[in-house]
Amino acid sequence: MKHPDPNQTPNPDPAARLRRQHSAEEKVRLLRLHLVEGQAISSICDKHQIHPTLFYQWQKTFFENGAAAFDRSPRSRKVDPGTAKIEHLEAGSGKKTKSSPR
Repeated sequence: MKHPDPNQTPNPDPAARLRRQHSAEEKVRLLRLHLVEGQAISSICDKHQIHPTLFYQWQKTFFENGAAAFDRSPRSRKVDPGTAKIEHLEAGSGKKTKSSPR
C-alpha cells in the first residue's frame, strides 16, 4: 500500500474553490451595472466569475438596507439596547434632587 508523501501537496479538489472576498464598493459597482446600466445578470456574473445566486443575495441585501442611506440620524447614535439603557439611567441619575436631612 502506497502512503502519501507528506512533502507533496495534494491535488486540490476541483469542486473546492477558494472563496473570494468582495468589498462593499465592488458589490455596489456590480449591482449598478445591472440596475443602472441594464446589463444582464448572466453576463455580469460570467465576466466577474460569481454565481448568480450570490448576485441576487447582494441585491436583496442592498434593497433591505437601502433605507439606511437616507437615514438622517448620525450613525454614531445607533447603539445597542444595553448601551441605550445605561445612557438612560445615567441621564436620570443627574436629575435627582437632594433629599432634605431628617
